[in-house]
Amino acid sequence: MKFKFKIVVVLLMLIMSTGLFSQVEKDKDSVLLTDRYIIFEGDTLLIELNEVLLLKKLKFKTSYDRRYYYWFRKKTLKAYPYAKLAADRLNVLTERLGKIKSKRRKKQYTKRIQKYLEEELTGQLKKLTRTEGRILIKLVHRQTGDTSFNLIKNLRSGWKAFWYNTTANLFKLSLKDEYDPINNKEDYLIEDILQRAFVDGVLEEQPSKLDFDYLELTKKWIDVPKPKVKVKPKKH
Repeated sequence: MKFKFKIVVVLLMLIMSTGLFSQVEKDKDSVLLTDRYIIFEGDTLLIELNEVLLLKKLKFKTSYDRRYYYWFRKKTLKAYPYAKLAADRLNVLTERLGKIKSKRRKKQYTKRIQKYLEEELTGQLKKLTRTEGRILIKLVHRQTGDTSFNLIKNLRSGWKAFWYNTTANLFKLSLKDEYDPINNKEDYLIEDILQRAFVDGVLEEQPSKLDFDYLELTKKWIDVPKPKVKVKPKKH
């Protein structure tokens, strides 16, 4: 099922230009290294300034887990550039609207931009699948610090936000979804994919507007200590 509903229109409003990103998809087990990266006992170290980011070597329990990871990785890599571009253009849009005093002129400006972008980008965004659309909604929250629902509410109206979300619900999606890698393991998987893609140079990094620590999340979701098994003494 394709991601074909009016959320496309809203995201078009946030993305202020077209053709500004390119995406390279790589399915490699290892991380591409530059002079900033070194390998230490199978792990990858990203050294930049005084910070060291340790990326654990990927390990999969089953072949299904492996296939799922790379399938989900492909979806995440496809959605991220749109979310990043949305955050960049949202800043520009907010700045320009702040300089326009007349409410009527603000409305005219927004409609003009919307029409232009609908013609330019609708075709691209309609190609997203439902899974990619769900990831995109979460990544918009990661990059802007606000949910898609609230962005629509602030840029358009509460009624528009309600209508778009109702339409999204028909596709089992919600514009109110938040990016929560602290409590949601799938969101942590998205973050892990992004961090590895940043190191690999597949994606251009844009800091998250949300407050979380990737290393601490890795300890929570991956480095879970195994419970100690008590051995009962043998009876003689």
